Amino acid sequence: MAEQLHHVRAGRPSPVPVDPPPVDELVEVEGTCVGVRIFSPVSGESRGVYLDIHGGGFYMGSAAHDDPRNRRLADTLDLTVVSVEYRLAPEHPWPAAPDDCTTAALWLLDEAPGRFGTSRLAIGGSSAGAPLALATLLRLRDRGVVDGFAGAALQFGTYDMSAQTPAGRLIADEYFIEAYAGHVPDRTVPDISPIFGDLRGLPPTLLVVGGADVLLEDNIAMAGRLSAAGNDVDLRIYPESPHGFTGHPTSVARLAIDERNAWLSDRFSRTWSESEWTAAIPRE
Repeated sequence: MAEQLHHVRAGRPSPVPVDPPPVDELVEVEGTCVGVRIFSPVSGESRGVYLDIHGGGFYMGSAAHDDPRNRRLADTLDLTVVSVEYRLAPEHPWPAAPDDCTTAALWLLDEAPGRFGTSRLAIGGSSAGAPLALATLLRLRDRGVVDGFAGAALQFGTYDMSAQTPAGRLIADEYFIEAYAGHVPDRTVPDISPIFGDLRGLPPTLLVVGGADVLLEDNIAMAGRLSAAGNDVDLRIYPESPHGFTGHPTSVARLAIDERNAWLSDRFSRTWSESEWTAAIPRE
């Protein structure tokens, strides 16, 4: 198993450099440290902070692999983007990844006002990053601090890794599940499979998925559970699009990204207070 995972990792292309480059930083909360990559908007004015959690099946990828898309997001929406370098399976199985993502989120809740001039936050992730983002929000909700996040933009996530639902059974034999959570007797734990959690009290959520994605039914079910729990949910299904389609150079991908950006912009605009506008104005 480990040899197969390492072989797949080795076949990944190297990260593409971006200009201006992000700042690498090691942050610490409650004794836990995690690396982050910080993208500041070229405008110099940050409307808010977006916490990005990369995909890769919990066992590959890195924050650096998402540099191009995070650079574009920062400059398009005038956001500070913070990407988490969470630990990967199989060397670091669950709960290492959500522990690291939660550390980054708690750090932002404490540091964003003084560091970036705003307390307005949003979170997002694609593929494996989507359930990690949702698990992070559930942890923050249980701590009573989830209101610091104005929204969650989740792309083609997998929300049942227990094979207890029809959607979950479609991916029950995927090797990434064994690498990430094979040691857990009951994978219906919401920290692993958020669809089984108490989902009340979460921020507005955008779910993006392709109509040809094996995870389509999982995302439809997740949208239903979030809505039934009283949350504001926006499910967008893009016809004939496979898993990971927003990373492809297609017109549908551009549409989905543009609509994701518009959704995020609306979330930040709705929660942007007069005091934060004042704080963001450059001083001479």
